[in-house]
Amino acid sequence: MDEETLREALARYRDAGGPSYEEFARGGGIDRPGGSELSYSRFFREFLVPNRPCVLSGSVTAAQPAPEVWRPSSNGDGFPKIHHRFSDAVVPVANCDVQEYNANPKESLTLSEYLSYWRERRAHGHTSPRGCLYLKDWHMHRDFPDHGVYSTPLFFRSDWLNEYWDSIRLDDYRFVYMGPKGSCWSANLCGRKRWLLFPPGEEAALRDRAGSLAYDVLSPALRDPQLYPGAAQSHSPIEVIQEPGEVLFVPSGWYHQVHNLEDTISVNHNWLNGCNVDTVWRFLRAELSAVQDEIGEWRDSMADWHQHCQVMMKSCTGMDFSQFYVFLETIARNRMEWLDSGLEDPGPGGAQGSELGRRQAMFDLHRVGAALESLLADADFTRLEVDSPGLGSSPGGLLREVREVADSALT
Repeated sequence: MDEETLREALARYRDAGGPSYEEFARGGGIDRPGGSELSYSRFFREFLVPNRPCVLSGSVTAAQPAPEVWRPSSNGDGFPKIHHRFSDAVVPVANCDVQEYNANPKESLTLSEYLSYWRERRAHGHTSPRGCLYLKDWHMHRDFPDHGVYSTPLFFRSDWLNEYWDSIRLDDYRFVYMGPKGSCWSANLCGRKRWLLFPPGEEAALRDRAGSLAYDVLSPALRDPQLYPGAAQSHSPIEVIQEPGEVLFVPSGWYHQVHNLEDTISVNHNWLNGCNVDTVWRFLRAELSAVQDEIGEWRDSMADWHQHCQVMMKSCTGMDFSQFYVFLETIARNRMEWLDSGLEDPGPGGAQGSELGRRQAMFDLHRVGAALESLLADADFTRLEVDSPGLGSSPGGLLREVREVADSALT
């Protein structure tokens, strides 16, 4: 990241002006920046900070997976190299032909069993009595950390979420998806996908009277105002065809639906960083408020009512306020440690999370500081700070330390 981009980004967040999506409501399309001239600074400035989607070609990302591993055989025998590497891996598989509670039921198969099903389905004209099975949310990177079959593009390496989960060795948010034609940032390793995207706020028009999002945004039921009273006000989705080797950046809050146009393998990472940490914090606060409203009648009679609300929220979101603080502390410590080292370019094997350079670390620290400041001003968190012995260090002390290091690094 260059100096101009750093200062421009910090000024934008200080001004607290939210991104605008009016151009998409008027029918604007999604950019496809190409060529070797696309720098990280330009991507950061034009897409990450304003929360705008884009499609990157394989030549831009310079992070193609080992193609022979993912390539189907020419004789229709499936994916022999994938089978050889991971045949005994247990993978989650969803049945796209069955809907249960607005989702698809899942089962576990070995990858060998799934590839056998896929091969048979292709041989029978893309049909199977077992339905359309989609390998979904396989944590390949977590289960096989030394897989070496793909690397994260430079543009997406500021990834606080997976940096945190890697540090506590419990989970990750990196997924491999494999599925036949007709199944539902995504990097296409082979095959083509059709994406339908809605800018933040548009999803409200896709909710039924009970508040549930439509299972299929193309369903004729959306034209029924008795079922979906707001659908008439919605704009048409932005359509993107993702080709093999392309990477689609789907920003925070962009509701989307995906269809495989042919047999497809893709890698998807859920992530967050300094550009959207405020969005995550607003989401957590809204989720806690919803829980508090739901069980508000027991507020005075239930012991530890506030802590119970945190437990319920975590069961829905995967994180409560205490863990969000520990998450922020982890990123802050990593960045301060690296800045304190005095290195300008970490090079291979540099400190975790620092590979994008000193200015990225400075930006991250400023954004952690802003999130900590908002967290400390929240009454529900302040209550936990007093009651919960599980917090790593004094939140107020951490905020002062972050501000001091961030300000001195910027001058």
